[in-house]
Amino acid sequence: MNKSGDNALLDKSFLFAIRIIKLYQYLCKEHKEFVLSKQILRSGTSIGANAEEAHGGISDADFSNKVSTSYKEARETKYWLRLLYAAGYIEKKLFDSLFLDCDELCKLSYTIIDATRIKKKKQKKS
Repeated sequence: MNKSGDNALLDKSFLFAIRIIKLYQYLCKEHKEFVLSKQILRSGTSIGANAEEAHGGISDADFSNKVSTSYKEARETKYWLRLLYAAGYIEKKLFDSLFLDCDELCKLSYTIIDATRIKKKKQKKS
């Protein structure tokens, strides 16, 4: 399996999940917001959970599927961040910081997916 870059994905997604948990706590405590906060908690922590599952994947297909899910969860989290910012729940500085980190997770996971596809194509030609 091509797992190049997945340690960075594991580490960064774990740290991002901690930030998302703190955001969830802030939204619940300061804004009494329980619906959107739960959505971003689920998607934002799922990025790392799926990356961890990919790391333990038993086949290339399993690995690729879990990294793809991680990528999609990161994309969903970007949506919730934009929504929370547009609705006035989070300030621009916090939004920018979280969005940048989430975008980096998208790029990392997509790079891994792309590398897995290239490896798969090379294997088929062999």
